[in-house]
Amino acid sequence: MTNQNMPSVSTAEKFQNAEQLWFWFLYSKSMQNGFMHNPVNATRRVCQVLDVETLITKLYLSGKLTDEQLAVMKKFGDRRRAPHQYIWAENRASGLWRDAMNVLDIECTNRGWIEK
Repeated sequence: MTNQNMPSVSTAEKFQNAEQLWFWFLYSKSMQNGFMHNPVNATRRVCQVLDVETLITKLYLSGKLTDEQLAVMKKFGDRRRAPHQYIWAENRASGLWRDAMNVLDIECTNRGWIEK
């Protein structure tokens, strides 16, 4: 007997790119920590917040993500936007962001979390 209230795995939605996954991750973490309210019609994703957290930790420990990259990812993730390469004060951060998103994109695509 199947439970019709349980969503099937096929209804889980993949991310379009690494930035979308990163922003979803930070938003979901803030909901877990009680800073935001859970939306009624939240989209079910192909991975869990813990999966992303574990991946980020592995990428950091393996040297694929640096302290600087993680700081930029957090700073601009909290702002809900990527740094802009044409804003002088954000130019360096933009390069760090782009490199970090490339690493994240490759790893998440290999796991089937990003639609390609």
